[in-house]
Amino acid sequence: MKNKRYILSSVIILLIGVIYFTLEAKQKNVTYRTKFSGEWKSKEPISIGGNILCSYVEGDRMNSKTMKIVEKPNFLIIENPNSNPEAKYTTSREKLNIDGKESRINHGQGNEKIFTLDLSADGQTMTIKSIVYFMAATPYHVNVMKKAFTNVTEVWELSNDGKRITVQAIAKSNIWDGERSWKTVFDKTN
Repeated sequence: MKNKRYILSSVIILLIGVIYFTLEAKQKNVTYRTKFSGEWKSKEPISIGGNILCSYVEGDRMNSKTMKIVEKPNFLIIENPNSNPEAKYTTSREKLNIDGKESRINHGQGNEKIFTLDLSADGQTMTIKSIVYFMAATPYHVNVMKKAFTNVTEVWELSNDGKRITVQAIAKSNIWDGERSWKTVFDKTN
């Protein structure tokens, strides 16, 4: 009789433990913090690999070989130096909301960039989807401008050691046929 009580009480304690730990695991709502923060350098800008125009201003991050990523609780800031000495700002900044909300940069005269960021659950991959609107000369009529656009999807993968970002980009535009794809690698410098 004592053995049955002992076994029954052991099973009850074990079940309570299993239920408790299961509930605790489900209640944890951990917000993953990205590890993309730091200063990064590449041999070529992201846009050069695809031989395309996917930025509309010289200081855009797509034209830069260096960048600094600053992590904040709900967004990332990507900063890169502007190589044009006559530029209004010496550093270009893009604020990307981690929750996938749309962000915009508007430089006027038909030049606008709309973008979103989605971060994977493990924090190792982020996907940036952009559409860039800009004014482009019409073929055979250089003085006639029309609104052009380029859709770009970038998949940024952080290496396991956190020292390299591989950016796989795919672009499609109304100024060329087909889709273009290329890869750019950034190495951590700090």
